[in-house]
Amino acid sequence: MKHQELFLKAIRSKILKSVSLIDEVASILEISYDASHRRISEKSKFSIDETIKLADYYSISLDNLFLKKEKVIIEKTIEIETLKDMVQYFKSSAEQIEILTKNPETILFYSAKDIPLFYFMDGTILSKFKAFVWLNLLNTNHKTVPFENFVIDESFTEYMIKLKNTYHNVAVNEIWNDTTINSSLQQILYFYEAGLLSVKSANALCKDLKRIINLIQEKCNNPKNNFSIYYNELILLNNNMLIETKEKLTMFVPYTLLGYFITDHKESCKNVHQFFKQQIINSKPLSQSGIKEQNLFFNRAIRKIDYYLEKINTQVDLLF
Repeated sequence: MKHQELFLKAIRSKILKSVSLIDEVASILEISYDASHRRISEKSKFSIDETIKLADYYSISLDNLFLKKEKVIIEKTIEIETLKDMVQYFKSSAEQIEILTKNPETILFYSAKDIPLFYFMDGTILSKFKAFVWLNLLNTNHKTVPFENFVIDESFTEYMIKLKNTYHNVAVNEIWNDTTINSSLQQILYFYEAGLLSVKSANALCKDLKRIINLIQEKCNNPKNNFSIYYNELILLNNNMLIETKEKLTMFVPYTLLGYFITDHKESCKNVHQFFKQQIINSKPLSQSGIKEQNLFFNRAIRKIDYYLEKINTQVDLLF
Protein backbone atom coordinates (compact mmCIF):
# COMPACT_ATOMS: atom_id res chain seq x y z
CA MET A 1 0.00 0.00 0.00
CA LYS A 2 1.39 3.43 -0.97
CA HIS A 3 2.14 6.00 1.72
CA GLN A 4 -0.66 8.42 0.73
CA GLU A 5 -3.16 5.61 0.44
CA LEU A 6 -2.17 4.35 3.88
CA PHE A 7 -2.44 7.85 5.35
CA LEU A 8 -5.89 8.41 3.81
CA LYS A 9 -7.06 5.08 5.20
CA ALA A 10 -5.96 6.20 8.68
CA ILE A 11 -7.88 9.48 8.28
CA ARG A 12 -11.03 7.67 7.13
CA SER A 13 -10.92 5.53 10.26
CA LYS A 14 -11.17 8.72 12.33
CA ILE A 15 -14.35 10.17 10.77
CA LEU A 16 -17.95 9.05 10.37
CA LYS A 17 -18.87 7.32 7.13
CA SER A 18 -21.56 9.94 6.54
CA VAL A 19 -18.97 12.73 6.55
CA SER A 20 -17.36 13.79 3.25
CA LEU A 21 -13.60 13.21 3.43
CA ILE A 22 -13.07 15.76 0.66
CA ASP A 23 -14.95 18.44 2.61
CA GLU A 24 -13.13 17.53 5.83
CA VAL A 25 -9.66 17.78 4.28
CA ALA A 26 -10.55 20.99 2.42
CA SER A 27 -11.70 22.59 5.67
CA ILE A 28 -8.69 21.51 7.75
CA LEU A 29 -6.09 22.44 5.12
CA GLU A 30 -8.02 25.58 4.05
CA ILE A 31 -7.89 24.59 0.38
CA SER A 32 -10.56 24.39 -2.34
CA TYR A 33 -12.87 21.42 -2.87
CA ASP A 34 -11.12 20.63 -6.16
CA ALA A 35 -7.66 20.75 -4.57
CA SER A 36 -8.86 18.45 -1.82
CA HIS A 37 -10.42 16.08 -4.36
CA ARG A 38 -7.10 15.79 -6.22
CA ARG A 39 -5.36 14.77 -2.99
CA ILE A 40 -8.06 12.30 -1.94
CA SER A 41 -8.03 10.69 -5.40
CA GLU A 42 -4.20 10.66 -5.18
CA LYS A 43 -3.80 12.68 -8.36
CA SER A 44 -1.66 15.07 -6.32
CA LYS A 45 0.35 14.55 -3.12
CA PHE A 46 -0.02 16.04 0.33
CA SER A 47 2.88 18.36 1.15
CA ILE A 48 4.91 17.67 4.30
CA ASP A 49 3.19 20.57 6.08
CA GLU A 50 -0.25 19.28 5.05
CA THR A 51 0.58 15.77 6.24
CA ILE A 52 1.73 17.03 9.62
CA LYS A 53 -1.32 19.28 9.97
CA LEU A 54 -3.72 16.42 9.22
CA ALA A 55 -1.83 13.99 11.45
CA ASP A 56 -1.94 16.49 14.29
CA TYR A 57 -5.65 17.21 13.77
CA TYR A 58 -6.65 13.53 13.75
CA SER A 59 -4.02 12.42 16.33
CA ILE A 60 -2.47 10.01 13.84
CA SER A 61 0.96 8.66 14.79
CA LEU A 62 3.09 8.89 11.65
CA ASP A 63 5.76 6.65 13.17
CA ASN A 64 3.22 3.88 13.67
CA LEU A 65 2.09 4.26 10.06
CA PHE A 66 5.32 4.52 8.14
CA LEU A 67 8.40 3.54 10.08
CA LYS A 68 10.03 0.18 10.43
CA LYS A 69 9.80 -1.40 13.84
CA GLU A 70 13.36 -0.47 14.79
CA LYS A 71 12.78 3.27 14.12
CA VAL A 72 10.71 5.65 16.22
CA ILE A 73 9.70 9.29 15.69
CA ILE A 74 9.88 11.31 18.90
CA GLU A 75 9.12 14.75 20.24
CA LYS A 76 11.42 16.40 22.71
CA THR A 77 11.09 19.05 25.37
CA ILE A 78 12.65 22.45 24.74
CA GLU A 79 16.30 23.12 25.58
CA ILE A 80 16.83 25.20 28.72
CA GLU A 81 19.46 27.94 28.83
CA THR A 82 17.68 30.74 30.67
CA LEU A 83 15.05 31.15 33.36
CA LYS A 84 12.66 32.20 30.59
CA ASP A 85 13.30 28.86 28.84
CA MET A 86 12.60 27.06 32.10
CA VAL A 87 9.28 28.86 32.52
CA GLN A 88 8.33 27.82 28.98
CA TYR A 89 9.47 24.25 29.70
CA PHE A 90 7.17 23.95 32.71
CA LYS A 91 4.32 25.69 30.89
CA SER A 92 4.54 23.22 27.98
CA SER A 93 4.99 20.24 30.31
CA ALA A 94 1.98 21.25 32.42
CA GLU A 95 -0.20 21.64 29.33
CA GLN A 96 0.91 18.36 27.78
CA ILE A 97 0.52 16.27 30.92
CA GLU A 98 -2.80 17.94 31.73
CA ILE A 99 -4.17 16.83 28.33
CA LEU A 100 -2.92 13.28 28.83
CA THR A 101 -4.25 12.98 32.38
CA LYS A 102 -7.67 14.64 32.01
CA ASN A 103 -9.36 11.22 32.07
CA PRO A 104 -9.82 9.95 35.66
CA GLU A 105 -8.85 6.44 34.49
CA THR A 106 -5.34 7.58 33.56
CA ILE A 107 -2.43 5.81 35.28
CA LEU A 108 1.05 7.28 35.58
CA PHE A 109 4.20 5.19 36.15
CA TYR A 110 7.46 6.77 37.34
CA SER A 111 10.85 5.11 37.73
CA ALA A 112 12.31 7.39 40.40
CA LYS A 113 16.07 7.56 40.00
CA ASP A 114 15.61 10.98 41.65
CA ILE A 115 12.69 12.25 43.69
CA PRO A 116 10.01 13.02 41.06
CA LEU A 117 10.14 16.71 40.26
CA PHE A 118 6.40 16.98 40.94
CA TYR A 119 7.20 16.99 44.68
CA PHE A 120 9.17 20.22 44.25
CA MET A 121 6.26 22.11 42.70
CA ASP A 122 4.75 23.74 45.78
CA GLY A 123 6.47 27.10 46.17
CA THR A 124 8.67 26.10 49.12
CA ILE A 125 12.37 26.80 49.58
CA LEU A 126 13.10 23.43 47.95
CA SER A 127 11.13 24.48 44.85
CA LYS A 128 13.29 27.58 44.51
CA PHE A 129 16.46 25.56 45.14
CA LYS A 130 15.65 23.02 42.43
CA ALA A 131 15.12 25.84 39.91
CA PHE A 132 18.47 27.28 41.05
CA VAL A 133 20.20 23.90 40.57
CA TRP A 134 18.61 23.19 37.19
CA LEU A 135 19.55 26.59 35.80
CA ASN A 136 23.12 26.36 37.06
CA LEU A 137 23.65 22.85 35.68
CA LEU A 138 21.89 23.38 32.33
CA ASN A 139 23.35 26.74 31.35
CA THR A 140 27.14 27.03 31.50
CA ASN A 141 26.90 30.73 30.51
CA HIS A 142 24.58 31.53 33.40
CA LYS A 143 26.06 34.03 35.85
CA THR A 144 26.15 32.18 39.13
CA VAL A 145 24.74 34.07 42.08
CA PRO A 146 24.29 32.84 45.65
CA PHE A 147 21.06 30.95 46.22
CA GLU A 148 19.83 33.64 48.59
CA ASN A 149 20.03 36.22 45.75
CA PHE A 150 18.35 33.99 43.18
CA VAL A 151 14.90 35.21 42.09
CA ILE A 152 12.31 33.29 40.06
CA ASP A 153 9.39 34.67 38.09
CA GLU A 154 5.88 34.35 39.56
CA SER A 155 4.65 32.63 36.39
CA PHE A 156 7.24 29.90 37.02
CA THR A 157 5.57 29.09 40.34
CA GLU A 158 2.15 29.16 38.65
CA TYR A 159 3.10 26.45 36.12
CA MET A 160 4.90 24.39 38.76
CA ILE A 161 1.77 24.28 40.89
CA LYS A 162 -0.35 23.41 37.83
CA LEU A 163 2.00 20.52 37.08
CA LYS A 164 1.87 19.35 40.69
CA ASN A 165 -1.95 19.41 40.79
CA THR A 166 -2.14 17.42 37.56
CA TYR A 167 0.19 14.79 39.01
CA HIS A 168 -1.76 14.46 42.23
CA ASN A 169 -5.11 14.11 40.47
CA VAL A 170 -4.29 10.85 38.68
CA ALA A 171 -3.45 7.31 39.76
CA VAL A 172 0.30 7.15 40.32
CA ASN A 173 2.69 4.20 40.62
CA GLU A 174 6.18 5.27 41.73
CA ILE A 175 9.15 2.92 41.96
CA TRP A 176 11.88 4.01 44.40
CA ASN A 177 15.07 2.57 45.84
CA ASP A 178 17.52 3.68 48.53
CA THR A 179 19.40 5.97 46.14
CA THR A 180 16.35 8.00 44.98
CA ILE A 181 17.01 10.69 47.56
CA ASN A 182 20.76 10.93 46.93
CA SER A 183 20.99 13.55 44.18
CA SER A 184 18.90 16.12 46.09
CA LEU A 185 21.12 15.74 49.15
CA GLN A 186 24.30 15.89 47.10
CA GLN A 187 23.12 19.09 45.41
CA ILE A 188 22.54 20.75 48.78
CA LEU A 189 26.01 19.72 49.97
CA TYR A 190 27.70 20.75 46.71
CA PHE A 191 26.29 24.28 46.59
CA TYR A 192 26.92 24.73 50.31
CA GLU A 193 30.57 23.73 49.92
CA ALA A 194 30.83 25.93 46.82
CA GLY A 195 29.92 28.94 48.97
CA LEU A 196 26.66 29.54 47.07
CA LEU A 197 24.32 28.32 49.80
CA SER A 198 24.27 29.51 53.40
CA VAL A 199 24.25 27.05 56.28
CA LYS A 200 20.85 28.43 57.29
CA SER A 201 19.41 27.67 53.84
CA ALA A 202 21.09 24.25 53.75
CA ASN A 203 19.41 23.34 57.04
CA ALA A 204 16.05 24.66 55.80
CA LEU A 205 16.37 22.61 52.59
CA CYS A 206 17.10 19.41 54.49
CA LYS A 207 14.13 20.11 56.75
CA ASP A 208 11.94 20.58 53.68
CA LEU A 209 13.27 17.33 52.23
CA LYS A 210 12.19 15.56 55.41
CA ARG A 211 8.75 17.10 54.95
CA ILE A 212 8.51 15.54 51.49
CA ILE A 213 9.55 12.10 52.79
CA ASN A 214 6.94 12.33 55.56
CA LEU A 215 4.34 13.52 53.05
CA ILE A 216 4.98 10.49 50.83
CA GLN A 217 4.61 8.14 53.80
CA GLU A 218 1.32 9.82 54.69
CA LYS A 219 0.11 9.38 51.11
CA CYS A 220 1.11 5.73 51.40
CA ASN A 221 -1.29 5.24 54.28
CA ASN A 222 -4.20 7.30 52.97
CA PRO A 223 -6.69 4.99 51.21
CA LYS A 224 -8.30 8.03 49.56
CA ASN A 225 -5.11 8.71 47.60
CA ASN A 226 -4.87 6.87 44.31
CA PHE A 227 -1.17 6.42 44.97
CA SER A 228 1.22 3.48 45.21
CA ILE A 229 4.94 3.48 45.91
CA TYR A 230 7.15 0.42 45.39
CA TYR A 231 10.59 -0.30 46.80
CA ASN A 232 12.88 -1.99 44.28
CA GLU A 233 16.22 -3.39 45.43
CA LEU A 234 17.15 -5.12 42.16
CA ILE A 235 17.79 -2.57 39.41
CA LEU A 236 18.97 1.00 38.89
CA LEU A 237 16.09 3.36 38.13
CA ASN A 238 16.18 5.92 35.30
CA ASN A 239 13.45 8.62 35.71
CA ASN A 240 11.42 7.11 32.86
CA MET A 241 7.76 8.07 32.98
CA LEU A 242 4.84 6.35 31.26
CA ILE A 243 1.26 7.65 31.05
CA GLU A 244 -1.44 5.09 30.36
CA THR A 245 -4.76 6.42 29.09
CA LYS A 246 -7.75 4.60 27.66
CA GLU A 247 -6.65 5.54 24.13
CA LYS A 248 -2.87 5.08 24.22
CA LEU A 249 0.42 4.87 26.09
CA THR A 250 2.85 7.81 26.09
CA MET A 251 6.47 7.43 27.19
CA PHE A 252 8.84 10.12 28.52
CA VAL A 253 12.53 9.16 28.38
CA PRO A 254 15.13 11.50 29.97
CA TYR A 255 18.17 12.54 27.95
CA THR A 256 19.42 15.48 30.07
CA LEU A 257 18.69 16.79 33.55
CA LEU A 258 15.21 18.02 32.55
CA GLY A 259 15.12 17.11 28.86
CA TYR A 260 12.78 14.30 27.80
CA PHE A 261 12.14 12.47 24.56
CA ILE A 262 8.39 11.85 24.18
CA THR A 263 6.73 9.17 22.05
CA ASP A 264 3.51 7.23 21.77
CA HIS A 265 5.08 4.63 19.47
CA LYS A 266 2.81 1.67 20.16
CA GLU A 267 5.34 -1.17 20.28
CA SER A 268 7.95 0.76 22.30
CA CYS A 269 5.41 2.00 24.83
CA LYS A 270 3.92 -1.48 25.13
CA ASN A 271 7.37 -2.89 25.96
CA VAL A 272 8.04 -0.18 28.56
CA HIS A 273 4.58 -0.72 30.06
CA GLN A 274 5.37 -4.41 30.46
CA PHE A 275 8.76 -3.57 31.96
CA PHE A 276 7.14 -1.27 34.54
CA LYS A 277 4.74 -4.06 35.48
CA GLN A 278 7.66 -6.46 35.86
CA GLN A 279 9.51 -3.98 38.08
CA ILE A 280 6.41 -3.65 40.26
CA ILE A 281 6.15 -7.44 40.59
CA ASN A 282 9.79 -7.50 41.77
CA SER A 283 9.27 -4.64 44.23
CA LYS A 284 7.85 -4.32 47.73
CA PRO A 285 4.49 -2.49 47.64
CA LEU A 286 5.01 -0.05 50.51
CA SER A 287 1.40 1.16 50.28
CA GLN A 288 0.28 -2.38 51.14
CA SER A 289 3.10 -3.27 53.53
CA GLY A 290 2.98 -3.28 57.28
CA ILE A 291 4.26 -0.38 59.37
CA LYS A 292 7.58 -2.16 59.95
CA GLU A 293 8.43 -2.40 56.22
CA GLN A 294 7.37 1.18 55.65
CA ASN A 295 9.36 2.55 58.57
CA LEU A 296 12.47 0.63 57.53
CA PHE A 297 12.37 2.33 54.12
CA PHE A 298 11.37 5.87 55.13
CA ASN A 299 13.56 5.94 58.25
CA ARG A 300 16.58 5.09 56.10
CA ALA A 301 15.82 8.17 54.02
CA ILE A 302 15.42 10.36 57.12
CA ARG A 303 18.71 9.04 58.55
CA LYS A 304 20.45 9.85 55.28
CA ILE A 305 19.16 13.44 55.50
CA ASP A 306 20.37 13.64 59.11
CA TYR A 307 23.80 12.40 57.98
CA TYR A 308 24.09 15.23 55.45
CA LEU A 309 22.83 17.74 58.01
CA GLU A 310 25.51 16.63 60.45
CA LYS A 311 28.14 16.81 57.71
CA ILE A 312 27.18 20.40 56.86
CA ASN A 313 26.91 21.60 60.45
CA THR A 314 30.15 19.88 61.46
CA GLN A 315 31.97 21.86 58.78
CA VAL A 316 30.53 25.05 60.30
CA ASP A 317 31.68 24.05 63.78
CA LEU A 318 35.22 23.44 62.49
CA LEU A 319 35.38 27.02 61.22
CA PHE A 320 34.93 28.43 64.72
